Amino acid sequence: MTAKTAKVKPQRLAPSPALKTVVLVVYEGCQSLDVTGPWEVFSKANSYCQAAGRPAPYRLLLASPEGGPITSNSGLQLGPTTALAALRGAIDTVLVVGGNDAVLEQPGSVPKLVPWLQRRVGQVRRMGSVCTGAFALAAAGLLDGRRATTHWQYCERLAALYPQVRLEPDAIFVADPPLYSSAGITAAIDLSLALVEADLGQALALQVARNLVLFLRRPGGQSQYSAGLQAQAQAGRSETFGPKGQRLAELLLWMVEHPAQDLSIAALAARAHMSERHFARLFQSETGQTPARFVEALRLERAKQHLEQSTWPLARVAQKAGFGSVDSLQRSLKRQAGITPEQYRQRFSRPGL
Repeated sequence: MTAKTAKVKPQRLAPSPALKTVVLVVYEGCQSLDVTGPWEVFSKANSYCQAAGRPAPYRLLLASPEGGPITSNSGLQLGPTTALAALRGAIDTVLVVGGNDAVLEQPGSVPKLVPWLQRRVGQVRRMGSVCTGAFALAAAGLLDGRRATTHWQYCERLAALYPQVRLEPDAIFVADPPLYSSAGITAAIDLSLALVEADLGQALALQVARNLVLFLRRPGGQSQYSAGLQAQAQAGRSETFGPKGQRLAELLLWMVEHPAQDLSIAALAARAHMSERHFARLFQSETGQTPARFVEALRLERAKQHLEQSTWPLARVAQKAGFGSVDSLQRSLKRQAGITPEQYRQRFSRPGL
């Protein structure tokens, strides 16, 4: 990136008490959807407020370490942007976008970003990251001892570089105020909707979600990807994927559709026409996990769906998801998410939506 700060005039912000300035921090090679997704959410919130005769609640600014136009990793040019050093006045929310993990994994390649974040964190109400933007917050030491997430592909790398971060690799987004972080790409929309809901209420956030044709607003804490898709994708990458592997892939699809059936190793091996020993060995080599671990994840995923979308009693949720009892469901959810089914339902329930 070429330095252009000398030509950028300081941008003086004079927001009204009701106006919240939201700064999206971009850089060369960022992910364009990480930028446009949140921008659309906050912009739509402005539109709905104005249509209701209320003032726009957000002022949106695009900023970068050096200012001027930047080019995203897809070749889309964004800007002109305001240099971080040229921002003046009150800022409510800062979101560092992701995309160029090579840049963010080596904070020295964006030398002005980390110090700016360190100076500003105590001056803003909220600071967050989108996707691999979490690397920048972690490099600044802002996530030490805090819960956070990032794109599932980069969770291991983030954990290795910054072991002090309490990483939640499966979450859509994580709120650990005043720090916020989201998973990859479209999860930025989920985080932005949650911020709008906190500011302006559920009804308006739902209007924005519907306008953007989002059929379900995913709260933070939900999975970034399904257990079934993950196992199928892993199996599909295997170099030994042959007739037996094909039978296994078909069996995985059946298991996803029938979590309440008998999914013991004996029953699954018989359905795949294999010995139990060979089935267990092939399953783990193709999917990267044991049959028992996959079945538990699959059933827990289905139980979460029932808890989110129904008002069924826990006994029925457990039965429909394939758990033998409510106690079994409670133990599984406690291990995976650290909460009870009742707490999960209270936090994530969206019946009728």
